[in-house]
Amino acid sequence: MIQTTRLDNGITILSEHIPYVQSVAMGIWYGVGSREEDDRIHGISHVIEHMMFKGTERRNAYEIALEIDFVGGVLNAFTDKEHTCYYARVLGEHLPVASDVLSDITMNSLYDAGELDREKGVILEEIKRYEDSPDELVHDLFVQNLFSNHPIGRSVIGTPATVSALKREDILEYTEHFYRPNRCYVVTAGCAKHEDVVRLFEKTLGTAQGSTTPMVTSDVRPTNGEFRVERPTEQVHFCLGSAGPSHYDDDKYPLAVMDAALGSGMSSRLFQEVRERRGLAYSIGSYPHSYREGGFFAIYAGTSPDKLDEVLSVCRKECDDVRANGIREDELIRAKNQIKGALLLSLESMSNRMTRLAKSQLYFDRVIPIEEIVGKVEAVTNDDIIRVAGRVLDPDVMNLTMIGPEHRNGSTNA
Repeated sequence: MIQTTRLDNGITILSEHIPYVQSVAMGIWYGVGSREEDDRIHGISHVIEHMMFKGTERRNAYEIALEIDFVGGVLNAFTDKEHTCYYARVLGEHLPVASDVLSDITMNSLYDAGELDREKGVILEEIKRYEDSPDELVHDLFVQNLFSNHPIGRSVIGTPATVSALKREDILEYTEHFYRPNRCYVVTAGCAKHEDVVRLFEKTLGTAQGSTTPMVTSDVRPTNGEFRVERPTEQVHFCLGSAGPSHYDDDKYPLAVMDAALGSGMSSRLFQEVRERRGLAYSIGSYPHSYREGGFFAIYAGTSPDKLDEVLSVCRKECDDVRANGIREDELIRAKNQIKGALLLSLESMSNRMTRLAKSQLYFDRVIPIEEIVGKVEAVTNDDIIRVAGRVLDPDVMNLTMIGPEHRNGSTNA
């Protein structure tokens, strides 16, 4: 059973009671991420996420970690472009401990200046690790290039210069503005009963006050073209794609079906043609992603420089075929079954359930029933796929971002 309570101060508490499991996943979500930052404080959302674990008035950093470890739980967090989540997974009997620790770090963090200086060093190392991982970095660069004139193009992690320049006062100002009850969502999934969750978090979060403005949105004007970052790597890593539907655009359902047939999974066209038949790449696939105002569809592959042209040619040929003809009936059936299976299998995880509830509430102010999602997937026709493919697979709107050694065709440097 899914239940929702809104506290007097505006905090939303959302829970799904699953009585047959022994654990509970819980998260305190804030509707703020890197898109809210300006150039001077780029990366501050991610820095704040780190600093939440560095000490409160009641616990130091070691005690925060120890308290959850002591009960055999997991404590962590992540920052995205449009939200930040602090989460824990524990056995049901340790719900009071986990709720108290999560509430304490999100409400009472000290943001000590000395801890901030040390943690900035950690984050700078994280940035270096990321820069040394072209198979990860290329996805970020693709989004930056595609949405170069929009806040969703801003990376989460920041830059060495902006992270190094952040001060404690910047963090206090940012949290004072954005970490407010009307952007806070407490979400649980598992054996915890709703009334127990409300009682615990009303005690720990009920005194929070204030509100902030809703997230500002603006029109998306994607950028096409070709971008290259030269690196002395063994492979060229690339993302080929274009802007796609937002969370609020039902074209995301035909796009998901198209993606499953074209590049998602081992039976997809790209995997079969690029890897299985031609042996051109180890990693090849595609994926869609949505934000508030828009989204994207991307094909990713990593291949040797001398194979790059052939891999790109295969990708573009398959895209052209889908744009012109859609997909076969057997592919349509398989793709729908693949999406439904992945969705329903994900419900075996309490963490996945918690995340689904939170994102649904954040974006739609309601929990979208699984049956509604499945129904929209089932309703997709091949005509829908041809229409959406014409929107996202048109060569004139596609963006190609690459990381690798110099290419003989002379691409544009990013």
